[in-house]
Amino acid sequence: MTQVWPERFKGRAAIVTGAASGIGAATARRLVREGAHVMLVDKEPSQPSLRDLPARQMKQLRCDVACSESADEIVDQTLRWQKRLDVLVNCAGYPVTEASEEMPEAVWRAHFEADVHGIHFLTDAARPHLERHGGAVVNVTSVAGLGGDRAMQAYNAAKGAAVRLTNAQAIDFGRRGVRVNAVCPTITHTEMSREVERRGDLMEKLRASIPLGRIGAADEVAAAIAFLASDEASFITGVALPVDGGITAGNGQPVLV
Repeated sequence: MTQVWPERFKGRAAIVTGAASGIGAATARRLVREGAHVMLVDKEPSQPSLRDLPARQMKQLRCDVACSESADEIVDQTLRWQKRLDVLVNCAGYPVTEASEEMPEAVWRAHFEADVHGIHFLTDAARPHLERHGGAVVNVTSVAGLGGDRAMQAYNAAKGAAVRLTNAQAIDFGRRGVRVNAVCPTITHTEMSREVERRGDLMEKLRASIPLGRIGAADEVAAAIAFLASDEASFITGVALPVDGGITAGNGQPVLV
């Protein structure tokens, strides 16, 4: 049975960073299916998962969002293509790569360049154009931004900063008609999770920590992003929505009874 998608973004233009794979690609796919024209921004070429979608609704731009010079180019290219901007999804980020005690300074800085500076510079460049149509920004952070983890200091710090940046942007931009929210996924089945998923013992512990008993799918995170970017969330701004199967519902204590 063919699924009929809503047209919440028909006639609208969006930018999705980190769009070559994972949650970014799933989000781009969702927005295109719902009628948007999407600028796909990534350092890497887009994957085959997007090739069955209407080519006229997508345009690819390869650049590094961690570079401040890229922000104006991304926005300018989108406006030349579509003459408007309605949605910005900041999904590009830096993966967890090393334990805290082994982390070189360059890796520490790279987390903040991608996860914080990239969001700031691109949102700042996009904001005047989002104001014209009452646009929306969705920042993809992590449950790691809502609390601490062992051996993940840089990742926790950068994702936490992105959550607080979301709060501040929502306050500053609200009266200008721009909503800013964040989604905070836990581990999600993507290309980046494959190494973790190969470790059966670790996956068993992860599943046991998640009340729904499984890790999430990229499409599930994309659905939350699309909702926050849509008019259905017109009175929602400044939230950090966990998309985590309930993992943040607990306080980490062992069973006491």
